[in-house]
Amino acid sequence: MAQERNNNGLTVFITRFSAVGDIAMTIPLLYSLAETYPQHRFIFASRKRFCQFFINKPDNIELAGIELDDYKGICGLRRLYKELKDEYNPDVVADLHDVLRTKILRTFFALGGTKTAKIIKGHAEKRRLARSRNKCLEPLATTFERYRDVFTRIGLPFTPDFVSLFKEGKGDISEFVGVLPQKGVDKWVGVAPFARHKGKIYPMEHMRTVVKLLSEQQGIKVVCFGNGPEEESVVNDWCNSFANVHSFIGKTNFNGELRLISHLDVMLCMDSANMHMASLVNTPAVSIWGATSPLAGFLGWRQSSDDCIQLSMDCRPCSVFGNKPCRFGDYRCMNIPPEDVAKHIIKKIGK
Repeated sequence: MAQERNNNGLTVFITRFSAVGDIAMTIPLLYSLAETYPQHRFIFASRKRFCQFFINKPDNIELAGIELDDYKGICGLRRLYKELKDEYNPDVVADLHDVLRTKILRTFFALGGTKTAKIIKGHAEKRRLARSRNKCLEPLATTFERYRDVFTRIGLPFTPDFVSLFKEGKGDISEFVGVLPQKGVDKWVGVAPFARHKGKIYPMEHMRTVVKLLSEQQGIKVVCFGNGPEEESVVNDWCNSFANVHSFIGKTNFNGELRLISHLDVMLCMDSANMHMASLVNTPAVSIWGATSPLAGFLGWRQSSDDCIQLSMDCRPCSVFGNKPCRFGDYRCMNIPPEDVAKHIIKKIGK
């Protein structure tokens, strides 16, 4: 049954079920929101595996881990609605996802008399940014701003002041002794060379050269991130070919990766989840952008546009999410000299 709320507080039910980077982007807003309104109760509903991100969360944030495969179709979502209504009985529903499932779930709540609000994604302006001709190359509202606007519309304005999941400190990595060398006075450079879509992936032969150049620098250790056997095979080749290159693939979960990333001096990544994971622990990210652009509003929390490596081309950006094939077939937007990438990293960490 629904818990009894305090006399002055609201229960706010928040939905965002995917993807990894988008989930990570909710955290700076949710933590700031919860700390601004300690009298309110915030329920964040997402897939169970994403609950690992919520390290050191405010006490008034609760996590509702949901396996959506258990609630298929209209009937399944209606059953989910009834379960959530019974358990939480929210005063308001904030939909940060606005896809078919959350639309249906939100509608059930609205029909039951619950106040609702949804994210305004700005589809039309994003299409104008990514169209092939007459692009509108103006910076759009960031995803963080779009999330915050949802809460403003339900009467909960706030100023985000999030710094890190670990406040001013670092995560505990004592369990990784033996997995990685001691850091000492060396600089740790994280390398996350993979992304979901080809339009976001810097060519592996170029990234291999970047890793080689970094590994040859005195006082730098490279730690590589990825997921699955194919990515692990690529990284293992680098580890076997170059000194001071280490794989962290398959060593832990999201929670452990966040703790390790907090100790990096910089993370080299794509426009990908790893950029947002670095942002959550106040680690600077140098990001490579191809088909996509930071103008679309997906740059990591408090990351600098000066650390976005990208080419100025008439055809860029051609995609908001990087999922469209290159119309030229060669992904020329990723033809960035690896020497330039390595120099940026070395300058960034002061080596």
